[in-house]
Amino acid sequence: MRAWSSARWSLPLPEDHRFPMGKYALVREAVIARGLLTARTIEEPEPVNRTSLGLVHDQAYADAVIDGTLGAMALRRLGFPWSPRLPERSLRTVQGTLEALRDALETGAGLNLAGGTHHAFPDHGEGFCVFNDVAVAIRTLQLEGRILRAAVVDLDVHQGNGTARIFADDRDVVTFSMHGAKNYPFRKEASWRDVELADGCADAEYLALLDHHLDEVLDAAAPDLVTYIAGADPFFEDRLGRVSLSMEGLRQRDRRVFESCRRRHLPVAMVLGGGYARHLADVATIHGNSIEEFQAAYA
Repeated sequence: MRAWSSARWSLPLPEDHRFPMGKYALVREAVIARGLLTARTIEEPEPVNRTSLGLVHDQAYADAVIDGTLGAMALRRLGFPWSPRLPERSLRTVQGTLEALRDALETGAGLNLAGGTHHAFPDHGEGFCVFNDVAVAIRTLQLEGRILRAAVVDLDVHQGNGTARIFADDRDVVTFSMHGAKNYPFRKEASWRDVELADGCADAEYLALLDHHLDEVLDAAAPDLVTYIAGADPFFEDRLGRVSLSMEGLRQRDRRVFESCRRRHLPVAMVLGGGYARHLADVATIHGNSIEEFQAAYA
C-alpha cells in the first residue's frame, strides 16, 4: 500500500490557533516509525488541475483562494489566514485524495495522509476546509468514466455539510455521516443518511449505531468505490469532539468499515479527517491505528 502526503506544505499559523497543522508531519513520521509505511511508499501529490477543481468549485471562489483576494469575512468563516501556502497545500491535498481514489480502483486500497475537507462548499470554505477534496475526486473519476456510483462514509465527528450539499441531488453518490448532534456545523445539511450522536456517546452505543446503518447504506449505494473519512475526533479527549470513543472503540469502528467493504469486494480510499486531541501524539496514534486496520483488511 502506498500513501500520499502534503505534509511538507504546512500553513504558517499563530501559536494559539486551534487547528493542529503539525499533525500531518507527525502522522507521516509515526506510520514510518511503526513500520506501517516506508518513506519510499509515501509520495507527494502535485496540485490538482483547474479543470478538476471546477467540477465542484465556482471559478470566482477558486480564483480568490489562489490569488489571495478572499475578504475578511470569507477568511473568518474559513478559519485560516491567507498565505501563499494556503492554495498550494489545498490544491495538493485535493490531488492527494484523487490519487488515493485512483489507487483504490487499481489495487483495492488508496490512502491520503490528509484530506477529508468536508465543510467546503462550491462557493466558499469553512471549518478549516478550503476545497472539498472528496467531492472533486469523485467528480473527476465520474467525468473520466472510471466510476458511475460512489459512497462517502464520513465518520468524522462533525457533519460533512459541504459534501452533503454538493451531492444532494446526485442519485449516484450516497453520503453517510455519523456526527455530533449539537456540534459544529450548527446548521446541518441533509446527507443521504445522517446519524446524530448525543454528547458523551461512547463505544458500545456508537458501534451499535454503525452496525445498524452501515450495511444498509452500502447495499443501497451499490458503489463502484467507497471513500472513508476516518476522523480521529470522536476520541474522548478531543477538544472539539463532544463524544467519548476510546482508542479501541475507534479501532473497532475502522475494522467494521473495512470488513463491510471487503465483504462486498468494494475498493476503498481512506482520508484522515479531523483530530483535535489535547496531545497531538494521540491524534497520530489514532490515525496510525486506522491505517493499520486498513492494511489488515486490504494489504
